[in-house]
Amino acid sequence: MDALAIIDKYYPEENELKHILLVHSRSVADKALQIADRHPELNLDRQFLEEAALLHDIGIFLTSAPDICCFGDKPYICHGSLGAELMRREGYPRHALVCERHTGAGLSLAQIEHEHLPVPHREMVPVSLEEQVICFADKFFSKTRLDREKSLEKALRSLEPYGKEGVARFKSWCERFL
Repeated sequence: MDALAIIDKYYPEENELKHILLVHSRSVADKALQIADRHPELNLDRQFLEEAALLHDIGIFLTSAPDICCFGDKPYICHGSLGAELMRREGYPRHALVCERHTGAGLSLAQIEHEHLPVPHREMVPVSLEEQVICFADKFFSKTRLDREKSLEKALRSLEPYGKEGVARFKSWCERFL
């Protein structure tokens, strides 16, 4: 699989949105690979980690987030499930799971239903170790400040809007991956 070729397919123009996606996704991939290097006992699939991290936000162009040059018609929270649809169409169901399960620290079905989120009604919590590592790594990088990694405290604070279960999940990842 050539993750960059897939990105080029959906982001054919060299523009600010593609730049944001590529820089952010590369940062997430590099952090995920660093975690894999620090924890050989986890036996993580490095190739999959890199590919899936590069593709985890492939669906952002379909959403409305003008501050990061996204001018689609769907709410931003849908970018994961929209990206998952793209990856399934491309024939990569395992990568699709990373797309749909990386929002916040994952979204439980109960949370989706309770908050009436406009995403498919199913569990969207990272399951595999690779899904968890990519979701964890993603929390350290925003798409509005591409030049810096968030501190652990800021990454944790960014999860507060997603509720206590996401914060607890992130804290457990800190213990496992840091």
